Amino acid sequence: MITGVNPYIVTNGNGQEAVKFYQEALEAELLGIQTFDDMPDNPDYPLPPEAKDRVLHAHLKVGSNDIMLSDTFPGQPHELGNQVTVVVSVSDTHHAHTIFEKLQEGGKVDMNLQETFWSPAYGQVTDKFGISWQISTNAAE
Repeated sequence: MITGVNPYIVTNGNGQEAVKFYQEALEAELLGIQTFDDMPDNPDYPLPPEAKDRVLHAHLKVGSNDIMLSDTFPGQPHELGNQVTVVVSVSDTHHAHTIFEKLQEGGKVDMNLQETFWSPAYGQVTDKFGISWQISTNAAE
């Protein structure tokens, strides 16, 4: 079952500033923020120092709505037109796979649907209309 759909903003290394800006401008409540430094260590992919303070994920509540935000990883392009994606949150991995497969028809997979440290099934896809989607299964599964 789909449990939510919300915008996801991608910033270019100034995510901490953006979070503060949206907190004030939109009277948003900060529900959580993680930096790349908060990720589990992976010796195969050491974290560059310039990534440590960048926002991996922030969750803001604006009224009854959610806005999420992250920075690009150092060295990744920040492409105009891709600053906002749409997140579809689902309650089970089967449903995540079904939605992901439908959205990728005629589009392209940006990140295969896979288990991550925050989700049992997470992936990114750009649909045939050029819209970027993130499919995220709730970790409580």
